[in-house]
Amino acid sequence: MAVLDRGSGRKPEDTTGGKPHPGFSAEEYLAERLAQYQSWYDKKAVRAKATHLRTRTAAVVGGSLVPVLVNLDFPYAQAVTTVVSLVVAGAVSLESVFRYREQWKNYRSTEQTLGHERVYFLTRTGIYTGMDETTAFSTLVERVEATIANENAATLSVMTQVGFAGDDGQAAVEHRGNR
Repeated sequence: MAVLDRGSGRKPEDTTGGKPHPGFSAEEYLAERLAQYQSWYDKKAVRAKATHLRTRTAAVVGGSLVPVLVNLDFPYAQAVTTVVSLVVAGAVSLESVFRYREQWKNYRSTEQTLGHERVYFLTRTGIYTGMDETTAFSTLVERVEATIANENAATLSVMTQVGFAGDDGQAAVEHRGNR
């Protein structure tokens, strides 16, 4: 069964392989796996959005201030301008490396998809219309696990797009693998 480690922020542990087993009811799956993953993705989406907005704000505000600061004459003007420039460079660099915007979108989209699956399953609408309990539950598990796997692949893709100038990110992955 899935167990969420709330303290570390790690994804829920999968000890079931995502498959229903005897004694693992739809209610247990909804509560012990689906709800925990929804909660985890929601928290990650909120955090990624906040970080994205902070880095973008720092870059925009700082980028706007630098030209003004360069033209001012006050004690430590050069030092202040340098610090603001470094903050802008740091914010832009962090965003380009960690891609908070893409992470936010991936996490939020996954959380929303999981929520839709829950509602469709519980109301027997959409793909679940007319299905018996066993078929509907198996379909739910397959679709939820596919959604989670797709998000994992999307996150890996986003994170490996960071590479050396002019490549598609594969060189960075290969470089890290050679250490």
